Amino acid sequence: MSTAKKFAGQTAIYGLSTIVRRLLSALLTPLFTGAYLPKVYSIFSTMFSYASIFQAVLSFGMETTFFRYLNKYPDSKKQVYNNGFWVILAVTIAFLLLTLPFTHTLAGLIKIGKDIPQSEFELFIKYFIAILILDAWCVIPFAKLRADGRPIKYGIINVINIVITCFFNILFILIIPYWIKHELSGWQWLSSWYVHGWVAYAFLSNLIASFVTLLLLLPELFQLQLKFDKAMAKQMLIYSLPILVANLSYIVNENLDKLLLGKLLPANISEHEVGVYSACARLSIFASIFNQAFRMGAEPFFFSHAKNKNAGNTYAKIMDYFVITMCMMFLGVVANIEILKHYVNNRAYWVGLDVVPPLLFGYVALGVYMNLSVWYKLSDQTRYGLYISGLGAIATIVLNVIFIPKYSYMASAWTSLAAYTIMMVLSYIWGQKNYPIPYNLKKNLAYIISSVVLVYLSFYIFKRNILVGNALLILFVGGAYFVEQKELKAIFKRK
Repeated sequence: MSTAKKFAGQTAIYGLSTIVRRLLSALLTPLFTGAYLPKVYSIFSTMFSYASIFQAVLSFGMETTFFRYLNKYPDSKKQVYNNGFWVILAVTIAFLLLTLPFTHTLAGLIKIGKDIPQSEFELFIKYFIAILILDAWCVIPFAKLRADGRPIKYGIINVINIVITCFFNILFILIIPYWIKHELSGWQWLSSWYVHGWVAYAFLSNLIASFVTLLLLLPELFQLQLKFDKAMAKQMLIYSLPILVANLSYIVNENLDKLLLGKLLPANISEHEVGVYSACARLSIFASIFNQAFRMGAEPFFFSHAKNKNAGNTYAKIMDYFVITMCMMFLGVVANIEILKHYVNNRAYWVGLDVVPPLLFGYVALGVYMNLSVWYKLSDQTRYGLYISGLGAIATIVLNVIFIPKYSYMASAWTSLAAYTIMMVLSYIWGQKNYPIPYNLKKNLAYIISSVVLVYLSFYIFKRNILVGNALLILFVGGAYFVEQKELKAIFKRK
């Protein structure tokens, strides 16, 4: 089997589970937006944005470090596994001690708007502390499944996680209210504790799913040994620290806009604006799915092929087809946005659809950056990841602070694109100086620029006309096939 086919196969398996998981998760958007007004939905985005930031801290960059050290010390795989998990365990214990006694103070800092009491936010924080710790304990066992070449089990557990999350959300938001309203058997008991419209049911659903996921990973956890190699652990921590900061900076780029919207806009509109922006941003889920699926397959693949003679050419070829695929998704979502907007099951949110094109283009830039980032991971120069993501985070903060008061969530959408573009360009420039990979820059830029032009025509000139948008998508796909057909035929002929 050719290297390209092997990579495509691995990414397809991870991609299938990721697609299933994210599409099931997407069902929650119409559920939440149909049940709650924008100002209530803003609570979801606020809490999950903070959770994403702390999730990066608790994983401590150990996922990437785990793959790197498996490749670096192939005869010490068990010890790499032990070290990775025990580091995360220590971090989560410290996190618990530093947060749980101070939930009241944290609630005062996190709270937005004036409709939800601070005591409610204290309870939300406790739920999320538990979710974050359980999820952190799953990071290294999940990475082990990927390293062991077991994507099917990895995918099944992830799908079970989201199925449980969806089930309990549907139970709490739809089924129980229906049961009580129609006074079905046992409705009195349900009405004795059920709180109609309580947003914390979404957090409780996530907590249940995280606990079940940890239980499903017990076979991997039982393989841990009470051994800790201090010398190796020190090396792993030195390697992972820049990755931690880089990951944290990336999460800041991804989530800080929602948090700043809640803080920088007047209190009487902040909840509504955050809710609209967060819901419309969910329409970029398809680009996000592919980015995540790519990372799942690419990270272990890149490390395992680092010593191959033609590794650079392989990475460059993967970039070519990654760019084409991302541009197709960019065009496809915009072309069909008049259909896809119904994921946001409430017209009150559709006023924010203008954020979708810049957010999608931002995901194209982010995906290219993720692909480019192989150079500093393979060359053990992870400090560059820190520099790049740090500069992206600074751009996110500065541009949002300057422009949100005047342009609201449109400033956040364009700032996201600007930050990811800066990261992409810096990674390419520094990467070619420190770890040259023969990327086809002109061809990739041609695909990206042509997709931007076609999106502009579809969204702004032809006013989101579905027929015109899809005609432009077909034009792009046809052009890409014409250019790439010889290479594609050669790939599929290889054994």
